[in-house]
Amino acid sequence: MAARVAGAFEHGGVLIAEAGTGTGKTLAYLVPAVLSGRRVLVSTGTRTLQDQIFYKDIPALARALGLELRAAYMKGRSNYLCRHRYDRLQEARAALGEDEQRWLDTIAEWLPDTDTGDRAELTEMPDSFGFWTELTATSEQCLGRECPQFADCFITRMREHADDSDVIVVNHHLLCADASVRQGDFGAVIPACDLAVIDEAHQLEDVVTQYFGLSFSTHRLDEFVRDALQSVAFIPPEEGRLAVAMQHAVGDVERTGRRLFDRARVEATRERGGDRTTLTPESAARLGDEGEAMREELDRLGAAIRAIEPVPEDLKAILTRAAAMRDDLRVLLAADDPAFVHFLEVRGRGIALRAAPIDVAALVSERIVGDRAATVLTSATLTVAGSFDYVQGRLGLTTATTVRLPSEFDFRTQALLYLPPDMPDPRSPGFNTAASGVIAELLARSRGRAFVLFTSYVAMRDVYEQVAPHVPWPLLLQGTAPRPALLRDFRNTPGAVLFATASFWQGVDVAGEALSCVIIDRLPFASPGDPLVAARIAAIEGAGGHAFHEYQVPLATLALLQGMGRLIRSRADRGVLAVLDPRLTRMAYGRRFLASFPPVPVTRDLEVVGRMFLR
Repeated sequence: MAARVAGAFEHGGVLIAEAGTGTGKTLAYLVPAVLSGRRVLVSTGTRTLQDQIFYKDIPALARALGLELRAAYMKGRSNYLCRHRYDRLQEARAALGEDEQRWLDTIAEWLPDTDTGDRAELTEMPDSFGFWTELTATSEQCLGRECPQFADCFITRMREHADDSDVIVVNHHLLCADASVRQGDFGAVIPACDLAVIDEAHQLEDVVTQYFGLSFSTHRLDEFVRDALQSVAFIPPEEGRLAVAMQHAVGDVERTGRRLFDRARVEATRERGGDRTTLTPESAARLGDEGEAMREELDRLGAAIRAIEPVPEDLKAILTRAAAMRDDLRVLLAADDPAFVHFLEVRGRGIALRAAPIDVAALVSERIVGDRAATVLTSATLTVAGSFDYVQGRLGLTTATTVRLPSEFDFRTQALLYLPPDMPDPRSPGFNTAASGVIAELLARSRGRAFVLFTSYVAMRDVYEQVAPHVPWPLLLQGTAPRPALLRDFRNTPGAVLFATASFWQGVDVAGEALSCVIIDRLPFASPGDPLVAARIAAIEGAGGHAFHEYQVPLATLALLQGMGRLIRSRADRGVLAVLDPRLTRMAYGRRFLASFPPVPVTRDLEVVGRMFLR
């Protein structure tokens, strides 16, 4: 693999490399990267891999090669303290609660000692502590070069350090966020890199979809209103009348926005689209009056700000954000761009109007790969039945060269695939009950030590309630604790069993006997009721293709392989993968799934499963 990456770096172009678990992907691309003599960008899909590369692999490689490597670790803006917003909160600390004031004092003690401003250094701060968002600046909130703290800004320092580095390690979210706002070098955070490696490339389509769309949400409105009201304090005292006018204008924006979101929630309920509801031009028209009123109030707020002479920098930022929201609302409520799917997304009390690109192929090839001299994309799961056609088509990289490098693990002896006989159709009412019985049988033989992965929360909770009274092993359920806490408890609890959904299918590494069995309830087909999935199906069918075979089956195959990838993480690992969905053997397309698996023995006999755990 290192030789193929080195060839790509030397001769240019795009290389797509599938390298099975245990291949040593990171060292295989880091060695030619550091020997290339050019700056290399490495993007990963997970923070775990980003940490491993920066803190473990690069230092080990530097020692092995006897080189001094200059490396930079770049995260998204939300990880770094904004000195300007921190100063503003200190000025307004009397209005804050006791917890917030205590954290401001903690940060005041930390600031002189930190070189990065990274919240990861504040190890006692809870992940869910909402106050941190008020101490950071999004790209919308950032004042850029006009900020009084620009020279000392942690983002500025991070960029300067990256400018002086040989290897820059980022994640896909920062990569795509940066590409979406970049106009030449303007707006960019990541320095220009001649060479790039995109690891965990199977995630790229989803992340590009997220960052190259539009969104107007209750969260965005709340954040805007809060910042706008705080910015009133920067209006000179002699302009008190204008300050009052701006406060009223902000209040009008908030009230009008609430009416728009209330109407959107009614629309989502009416369409009964679940968490996501497609927004057609007809349904968007029913939000038209509230949307137009919102745009008018944003115009009035802009006029109130421009009446202040001179406009303070903090208020200029509010003015820019108001104009951006106005423009986004116009596009979101037109819902007539055939390149985008428009939908409403409801999450608890929050609601958002969104537009997402249906096809990201051009975005990936032009904005992510772009005109770099060479780009390498790699992952353990990029082929379907041995072919790269699916991923090349989805990412617009049909002319890329490809290489498939098998895992060094001996799946014939380390793993077993169990397909239970006589399972009912997964769409039938009795499937969860039948699955519960099989799961209990499997857990008895594996002595716990399992992930039980589901394609829906409803099925997860139903099966959990049926299994829990019948097994003696400690059961953990997604949603009862934060993800990191669940993983920690799983690793530290002998015989633990974790019931979870999609977020645990990938990016989770539990080596050794603690995870000896992975049970998957259904083939992970994306719901055709999801607006984005439905739009992509329609686009393929409209172009004369067969969406089920060209899109739905390959997408589900790669997701299933990611689930299997949780099981065998080292040469010492052994385990059983159980897929309870009978379509794997009853339907013709099941052969494509099975042909994509590593060379693992298959059994339908629970006694064979039991013997696997006794070896």
